[in-house]
Amino acid sequence: MAAEVENMFYTREKPWHGLGTMVQEAPTSADALILAGLDWSVIQKPIQTVEGYPIPGFRANIRDFDNKILGVVTNRYKVVQNRDAFAFTDELLGEGVTYETAGSLQEGRRTWMLAKLPHRYIISGDEIIPYLVLMNSHDGSGSIKAAMTPIRVVCNNTLNLALSTAKRFWSTNHTGDIGGKLEEARYTLLYADKYMGELGKTIDHLQKVKLSERQVYEYIDSLFPLFDNPTEQQKKNLLRLKDDLKQRYFDAPDLSHIGKNGYRFINAVSDFATHSKPLRESANYKESLFARTIDGNAMIDRAYDLVRSA
Repeated sequence: MAAEVENMFYTREKPWHGLGTMVQEAPTSADALILAGLDWSVIQKPIQTVEGYPIPGFRANIRDFDNKILGVVTNRYKVVQNRDAFAFTDELLGEGVTYETAGSLQEGRRTWMLAKLPHRYIISGDEIIPYLVLMNSHDGSGSIKAAMTPIRVVCNNTLNLALSTAKRFWSTNHTGDIGGKLEEARYTLLYADKYMGELGKTIDHLQKVKLSERQVYEYIDSLFPLFDNPTEQQKKNLLRLKDDLKQRYFDAPDLSHIGKNGYRFINAVSDFATHSKPLRESANYKESLFARTIDGNAMIDRAYDLVRSA
């Protein structure tokens, strides 16, 4: 068992591993866009039926270098070019920022950039580094998003908890005063230190929430409820998932110095939510995982609610 545990818990990588292009040598967002092949623009053109009749109120978003249609949007939709969506981070983040990866999803419909902030935090003996993820969309289905994603370095677990006392996520749609909205994002993200400070307080509190073995089992059962009239295979699958999470809580080497408490449970759930292999790995599995890294992971938030009410 020990060899299996060691292999299981020392091969974890960041949730966005394998996506995009490494751009660590880029000093600015513009350089990162070039390295990642995102230095293109979106142009809008009117659309019409095959018979040539114009379709009022709608336009096509088209990538300039290959005329690829990224989406059909209403006349209210305002294009935010990649260079504009990401440029404000240069001044905001200042010296010491490292652009790590950038890329596109869904054939250019969504573009993103990830930066490692220059600050290093030691919280309850753990090194935690905040990352900033920005995502832009060109198909009309999503908004412009920016989110803090703290990573516990020793295990690459995300600690992007939904705190009521500090904001880690900002988004806006592609309508109205885009310039003003990006300025709002600038000021929102200046409070990154506040989020990390509140995260530190939360972790300190979670360390003090002692959990019995019975409570851990009950919480795991709550995270994996058994639906009505399950098949035998569904029962087996659910048991496998529960056993996986139990092992991550009780046997993870990086949690051996942490007591049986709420912080340990949150880390185990984060480890499971961001690193376990799904029962069936879909073609867009990594994209979905990356999206949850930005938007927040429902399982981690549910675990946080359970521990907080203990």
